[in-house]
Amino acid sequence: MSSEIWENHAKVVCEELNEKHRRWVAGLLSEVIGRGGTKKIAEVIGIDPKTIRQGRIDLEQGIKVYPIERIRREGGGRPTLKKKDVTIEQELIELVEPETGGDPEDRCKYTRSSLRSLAKRLGRGSATTIGNLLKDLGYSLKTNVKRLIGKVHPQRDWQYRFIQRTKALFIRAGQPVISVDAKKSELIGNFKNCGSRYCKTADAVNVYDFPSEAKCKATPYGIYDNQTNHALVMIGQSAVTSEFAVASIRCWWKQIAHIHYPQANHLLIEADAGGCNGHRPRLWKWELQKFSDNIGLPITVCHYPSGASKWNPIEHRLFSQLSRNWAAYPLRTLTIMLNFIRGTTTAKGLKVDAELDTATYEKGIKISDKEIKSLNLHRRRICPDLCYTIKPRKSGSYF
Repeated sequence: MSSEIWENHAKVVCEELNEKHRRWVAGLLSEVIGRGGTKKIAEVIGIDPKTIRQGRIDLEQGIKVYPIERIRREGGGRPTLKKKDVTIEQELIELVEPETGGDPEDRCKYTRSSLRSLAKRLGRGSATTIGNLLKDLGYSLKTNVKRLIGKVHPQRDWQYRFIQRTKALFIRAGQPVISVDAKKSELIGNFKNCGSRYCKTADAVNVYDFPSEAKCKATPYGIYDNQTNHALVMIGQSAVTSEFAVASIRCWWKQIAHIHYPQANHLLIEADAGGCNGHRPRLWKWELQKFSDNIGLPITVCHYPSGASKWNPIEHRLFSQLSRNWAAYPLRTLTIMLNFIRGTTTAKGLKVDAELDTATYEKGIKISDKEIKSLNLHRRRICPDLCYTIKPRKSGSYF
């Protein structure tokens, strides 16, 4: 074999080998050539003579000194920045948590730094190196955790337990128990709706959600019956007032309640402590009194105290399912919104009806002290603001 062909074959073979095997083959060939072999192989294969000499040393010591999975011996490579600079960890901690040291009035204390920014301020190391150092020190990206509870009702636990006991009594007696609340208002138009869905082409929507460009603003008010897993959602386009809330309940009673509870003699309502159906608005109690007079039945209202409204069943049994169903679909018209609400269902068999309330409700309606005193309202001994019963002032007829 000619020298030129031999050199070409050696070069092709070594290009297919990894670093460890290339080093061994080069060392073996240099031994075969003899004097001047190291220089010759270095020129042919294109590797450093030091690497060839290391290959010969490996062969003399035995190739089994290298584990199969390793290419280089352990301990090789440059020393880490942590080993070269013993003060870098402390400096890094002071940059990440400046309150642990330094001037408390320093502007850097109130500056959020990225890995690149930290590396620049340290004056050494890369963003990757800083990230590895922080990981070794036990740091990681974290978000705020909602664990602390601010000012809460002093008898919040008692009130919650009372609601559950009262619900159990009503259910055993076969009486209606409903959970009510108003959902977030939605802009009707070509606006982005949060979420994602499977589709070939994404819907093009407006860049800005200007209310002036909306066709209207719709507010769903839900009435959810946990016993029948049946809900009614009224879509209002006017102000979200207590009058609108009670009108929605009145519609539920007329359309659904008489089907499931023909022998009802008492109604229990679960509601949040704030909003249009909160315990403070006088209009809420005034409208409930008129409703009680119409149907001739007492109405007991139990409000969830502050900090406990998420336990209201309508939140996770109805509203969350509505948001999931219309996720990523622009609510361009009221018809689309109503269809999505009516099409909402769950594996447990949720059924939802939806109606459009075209009435206009005025804001700022005042209820006088004299009108409040005329209410047939009976408060509970404990948490009287959150638990009360409104009885009919006179026997009324059904609408």
